[in-house]
Amino acid sequence: MSTRQPTGSSTPKEQQTLATSDTWRWSQKLILFIVFSLVVNHLTTRDSFPGSDRYRFPIEGFLSSIALCILIGTIAELNFNFYKKKYFSKKVEIVSISWYMVTTLGYVTAMYIPLSVLLNKIAGGETEFYYLLIGLLITLLLSFILISLAYAQDIYNLYRLSIKDAEITIESGAKTTKLTYGNIACFYSENKIVYTVQNDGTTITTDFTLNELEEKINDQLFFRANRQMIIHKDAVDQIEKIENGKLRVRLKASVENDAIAEINISRYKRKAFMAWFQ
Repeated sequence: MSTRQPTGSSTPKEQQTLATSDTWRWSQKLILFIVFSLVVNHLTTRDSFPGSDRYRFPIEGFLSSIALCILIGTIAELNFNFYKKKYFSKKVEIVSISWYMVTTLGYVTAMYIPLSVLLNKIAGGETEFYYLLIGLLITLLLSFILISLAYAQDIYNLYRLSIKDAEITIESGAKTTKLTYGNIACFYSENKIVYTVQNDGTTITTDFTLNELEEKINDQLFFRANRQMIIHKDAVDQIEKIENGKLRVRLKASVENDAIAEINISRYKRKAFMAWFQ
C-alpha cells in the first residue's frame, strides 16, 4: 500500500508537468524573497524610507538580503523535503509543523554564527557578542516570517492531500485496486486475512497486516480500535457507552460480519478514541 505521490515510472508528460509545477513554485518563492527584501530594506533606515527627502535606494542592503533570503530558503527547502517525506506525507499537524520550524531555525542559527564571525574577520572588525546576539535574533525573527509566508501554501496543500485527496493502493494477489481515503469505511482482520471495507459495504482482501496498514495510513482519519479493526472517522454512525467504561461503535457501512456490526473500544483506549473522534 502506498500514498499517492510521483514515482520513477511517471510518463514524460507527467514529468514535464511536475517540472513546470516546481519551476512555478520556486518562481513564486523568488518573487516573495524580492518583495520581502524590498520591504525590509525600505523600513530599516530613514534615508531608505519611502517619502523621505533624502531617499536613496538601499542597493547594498537589498542585494545582501536577497542572498541571505536565498540561503535561508535553501535551508528551509531541504528541511521541508525531509519533513515532507518522513512526516508530512502521513500526517500534517501542529506538532510536526512546529518541529519543522524549530529545526529550520536551528539550522539557520548554525549557519549565521560562523558566517557572521567569518565576515567580520574578512572586514577586519571584531565580533562582539552583543551585536552578534542582536543580529541573530533579528535574523531568526525575519526567517520565521519569511519561512511562514513561503511554505504556508505548501503545508496547506499537503494537509488537504493527507485528509481528502490521498489514495491508497490495495494489493491482493495479482490484483491492484486504488481507493481514496474517503471511500474506505474500515480495515478488519479475520483468519489472518485483512479486508478493506468500502462505504457501500463491498470488501476487498489485501496482502497487508493491520500493523503495516497502521504505519502507512493517516491517523487523523483512521483509528486502531482493537487488534482486529481500523476504522475511518467518517464511517462512524453511532457511539454507545457500555459496561466497564467501554464504548460500542457502529459503522454506517452494512456488512454481514459480527466483528464490524459491533466494534468495542476498551476503557484503556476510550479517552484516545474520543479525542481522535472529536
